[in-house]
Amino acid sequence: MKKTSRSEAEVFVDLAALTRAPGYVHAIAQICYRDNLVTYANEMKASDLERLFSRQRLIRTEITTILGLLVRVPIEFSQPAASVLQGYVDRTDRLMEELHEAVGFPIWEAMIDVGKAGQRDVDIWRGEALREPIFYGGESAYSFQYRELVSEKYSADNPWLVEIKGFSVIQAQTIARTMCALLDEKVTQAFNAMKKSGVSPLSWLSAFEQSPDEIALRSGLPIEQVRAFLDAFTLRGNNTQFQSLGDFNALNATPLLAAGGDRVLLFQHYSIYESLYESPFYWMMADKAYQATAAQHRGAFTEAFAARRLASVFGIERVHSNVHLAQSKGTTIGEIDVLVAFGDRLIIVQAKSKRLTLEARRGNDGQLLKDFAAAIQDSYDQARLCAQAILAGDCRLLDAKGAELLPPLSPTEILIFNVVADHYPALAFQTRQFLKYQTSDKVRAPFVMDVFLLDTLTEMLNTPLRLLSYAKLRVENIERLSMSHEHTALGFHLKRNLWIESEVDVIQLEDDIAVDLDLAMTVRRDNVSGARTPEGILTRLADTLFEHLLFQIEKQPDPATMELGFLLLTLGEDTCQTIHHGLEFITRRTRTDGRTHDFTIAGDYGGITFHCNPVPSKDAMTKLGAYCECRKYAQRAQRWFGVSLDAKANLQFGVVLESNWQQSDEMDLTTADMRQPMPAAKFAEQVRGSPRVKIGRNDPCPCGSGTKFKKCCLGKPATAWAP
Repeated sequence: MKKTSRSEAEVFVDLAALTRAPGYVHAIAQICYRDNLVTYANEMKASDLERLFSRQRLIRTEITTILGLLVRVPIEFSQPAASVLQGYVDRTDRLMEELHEAVGFPIWEAMIDVGKAGQRDVDIWRGEALREPIFYGGESAYSFQYRELVSEKYSADNPWLVEIKGFSVIQAQTIARTMCALLDEKVTQAFNAMKKSGVSPLSWLSAFEQSPDEIALRSGLPIEQVRAFLDAFTLRGNNTQFQSLGDFNALNATPLLAAGGDRVLLFQHYSIYESLYESPFYWMMADKAYQATAAQHRGAFTEAFAARRLASVFGIERVHSNVHLAQSKGTTIGEIDVLVAFGDRLIIVQAKSKRLTLEARRGNDGQLLKDFAAAIQDSYDQARLCAQAILAGDCRLLDAKGAELLPPLSPTEILIFNVVADHYPALAFQTRQFLKYQTSDKVRAPFVMDVFLLDTLTEMLNTPLRLLSYAKLRVENIERLSMSHEHTALGFHLKRNLWIESEVDVIQLEDDIAVDLDLAMTVRRDNVSGARTPEGILTRLADTLFEHLLFQIEKQPDPATMELGFLLLTLGEDTCQTIHHGLEFITRRTRTDGRTHDFTIAGDYGGITFHCNPVPSKDAMTKLGAYCECRKYAQRAQRWFGVSLDAKANLQFGVVLESNWQQSDEMDLTTADMRQPMPAAKFAEQVRGSPRVKIGRNDPCPCGSGTKFKKCCLGKPATAWAP
């Protein structure tokens, strides 16, 4: 970040003057074509989306800013000459870059001052400094999530919308979808015409124009409902109150612009979908007679949505809403919005519908903290209180009707999910800076998110172990990950597991890390051809016995096997492949000779013994436990797992041993003749019957950490035993 010669206000004035130039609206159309169009052939690939992360393009908030300045006066539609038009575009790019530098310089200056003074513990992320990540941070929601969630968010408000606005929520959703499809079609036609002729059009503006008649024809809806929708979302009058980035920009609420006659301009998919999701609530709150009902429906939506999405992963029988914690004599300690009970693990979900206010976006430090407290801190404190009460064991869990919901619980681990209903700018960043929380051996740090991330999490990590494991990894690194939004952390995890070297203090994750996740979600939700799952942890072990074992663990989530499942999900890909081949090896031998066979792997985490037994029995469990006890002692490990499977690799039972190692003369004698460990590489070579490729010191570590072998697993204990 370089020092700016001009203030933010000075740059803003110049930008406003530029948008008043004759025919400037054509420059906005050209910028939207340049910066928002994604072209692909046959199947969309991650590389097709990478241009959206270019620092040279204008992001949505920047485009909305110049649109907001454009409509402070009546739009002038005259067509400028090509050279003049290009001059507008170039000048816009330079001014927007200068504006970004001016907005971001306060934090850069504060960092320099702190460094010079040697004050390492000074908190510089306050007030003015946070305006940059709030305005320029990545979007926390996909446009199609706004589109899809709107029908659920306002389903209870449908009668009000029909009576007051003249259209239903489903009709609004259909019209918005139709307008975006028309926009895609028109831009594509203009693009193909340009490719065919080899000549750029004088203007791209016509591609962004639409009429009520064509929307009604394409959507199949009555023209009256279409006109009512366009009236609700089209800016009327001017936008003169928009005098700085911190002011209210009416384009966020009414993104359609009048283009003469009954035609309108729609420049961005995202804007109409976001406004469709957010604006109706403000309409309802302006109706004093309906305010309380609208607020109640909004809160109920967040809770219901969280419960529905978590039930899609854990099963409806394990997800409970509106759980009251009651002590004797009818005293209520607290209420949990959504409670998930999976084995001996709990997720406590507290949902809030608070937003970041306009004053906070302006950089008011006190308002920033006040908004965060209302949206996140209070929610966390409430969840923490409930977690402590459950662990204390002096309360009953009751449903909304007062019926006892679950037997007394003694959970091994409690995760806290704090969920907000709307986009909260720079939420991940603010959480890292502002949230005050406590952890214990059973209550983890909170996982703060919006409904959009919860939707994405439950879509991509749609099994209990996968979701719980990621949540545990994420909160373990709450202080070590710096990013603009949570999708980057999830994208990183899907590629290579959220593993961070212990000596690393902080990792900065750039937005483009999530490009494969963006593609997968687009394919799943927008019916685009392409990869539904990012290449990584969900694909490289697909259809292996390792994955089959995880599935079996999830089917019977007892504490011992669940702990094993979490461990398995932290292992490197090379070790996971060794487990797959080892399971193939011992199950094949058991099917052949009908006898028991086993193998063991070990590392810094302790060890796991995999035992294949034709028929489970108490005697087999006793023998496996005794064998694991010996292996644990011989390796001086704190933790050891034993897993028994049948000849088809179906889980029979598991044992877990966890205690500090202590020398024992008796155990020394018992383990004196135990076979020496076989290196994992040799074991893998033996069971697969093929040679291993030698790993050089400077080669990438096979565990998948992304660092060199010599700086990662070289010299670390990682061994395996065969019978």
